Amino acid sequence: MTDSDNDLPDNIERLKAMLVAERAAHAAERSRLVEQNDRLLHTLRQLQRNQFGRKSERLSEDQLNLALEDLETAIASGEAAQETADATPASRKRARKGNRGHLPAHLPREEVVIEPESKICPCCAGALHVIGEDRSERLDKVPARLKVIVTRRPKYACRTCEKIGADETAGVIQAPAPARLVEGGLPTEAMVADVVVSKYAWHLPLYRQSQMLATEGIEINRSTLAHWVGFAAFELRPIYDRLVAILKTSSKLFADETRCPVLDPGRGRTKTGYLWAIARDDRPWGGTDPPAVAYLYAPGRGGEHAVRHLAGFSGTLQVDGYVAYDALANPKREGGPLVLALCWSHFRRRFYDIAKGGNAPIATEALLRISRLYQIEDEIRGKSAEARRAARQARSKELVEKLHVWLEQQLARVSRSSVIAEDIRYGLNHWQGLSRFLDDGRIEIDSNTVERSIRGIALGRKNALFAGSDEGAENWACLASLIETAKLNGVNPQAWLTDILTKLVNGWPASHIDELMPWAYAKSAQDPVIV
Repeated sequence: MTDSDNDLPDNIERLKAMLVAERAAHAAERSRLVEQNDRLLHTLRQLQRNQFGRKSERLSEDQLNLALEDLETAIASGEAAQETADATPASRKRARKGNRGHLPAHLPREEVVIEPESKICPCCAGALHVIGEDRSERLDKVPARLKVIVTRRPKYACRTCEKIGADETAGVIQAPAPARLVEGGLPTEAMVADVVVSKYAWHLPLYRQSQMLATEGIEINRSTLAHWVGFAAFELRPIYDRLVAILKTSSKLFADETRCPVLDPGRGRTKTGYLWAIARDDRPWGGTDPPAVAYLYAPGRGGEHAVRHLAGFSGTLQVDGYVAYDALANPKREGGPLVLALCWSHFRRRFYDIAKGGNAPIATEALLRISRLYQIEDEIRGKSAEARRAARQARSKELVEKLHVWLEQQLARVSRSSVIAEDIRYGLNHWQGLSRFLDDGRIEIDSNTVERSIRGIALGRKNALFAGSDEGAENWACLASLIETAKLNGVNPQAWLTDILTKLVNGWPASHIDELMPWAYAKSAQDPVIV
């Protein structure tokens, strides 16, 4: 006989009541699981539609994240209800022991000691002593708190000078007024940094920030916030220019471009400008140069803008197959031609667009062959450039050569005017650039590094709709570059921006500007915050 059998009552009516209650609990649990399963199936259909549906039906990444957030919230709510219903002390103790992860050591700790009501032994009335303790940590947050800093500068005068009737200003001493980013304005450098980071790191438009301040009783309109951002952009311009110059000294860069709608007052609508991104991230092959990205505005997307933005750079440039970059490989280019490495992700995407419709054996086979190259890349990521090159020569080179032969064979079989023929010709025409990664372990198989860096620009564009002018777009490029580079280096962008704005307005020497870069701040900070 088990302990649970001993707990059963002898009374038949009580047994029936327990059975009814247990059945009701099981029915409630079954209903909860069915509801949760329905939510999971709904989300799965959304994911399938996003991957396989028509382009017009696909959900954006943000929409998918919203759906997943709602689903996870509903599941957590159900779990909370279940934990509340299960009132046994043992189950609650098990729930408390669940590993939620460790909180970072750099966060300040506030200890709360919970003592028993009495420290007298209930058996012998003797004094109790500590034999141990249970310790737990929870993450708390203090909401943003606005405050007013009152700066007082007392004036001091000499009594002796006053007695002898000296000039009124003689002997009067007063500390000089501290430098400000916005002279005569309300904000501290920390306040301006918060506005800038909220807009360019977390994509919160200025008019929404104005509304949020209004809830605290602070009436600051959008145009005033824009004025602050403009002052910050001007002060930070030397840092941005130095960032671009540092990137151009690299031996290898990524490049891409994305739309940046700009208001065109003369026509009463927007025109299409572009933010060109140049990025560096050598971490996949153990390079020591810090990761960074810089955006450069241009009113168009032609090759002349690519040439102008990358003037002074010599080395390897990894891009997609956009024709504007071909001008950079021109032997007559000032400073010499660049070596262009192309992106397998763009090539693969062409076959994916065909294969998703089904019954596409050539596209499906091409995807399978390319996936083998990516499997090798996953295995060698993080190894040295020499080790990556050796692995590619030993394993990937043969796959690439066989794929080239196979593509030529398929091209001879299909109609010259078909979509699959066009996609195959794209790859064959760019084969030299696609094969560059085989001979250089520093080159990635694709340009996803820079594509990731422009996602924030796309999200900011969606929230802000457009830049107000060409000058506004250039400020956008400046501030977004610095903030995104700070994030790439694991630096809290607001803490860093507050620090360097304060130093700049207080006359930081131009000869030491490299010390203000995000990676230098990360090394010097005693407690860097990981973003």
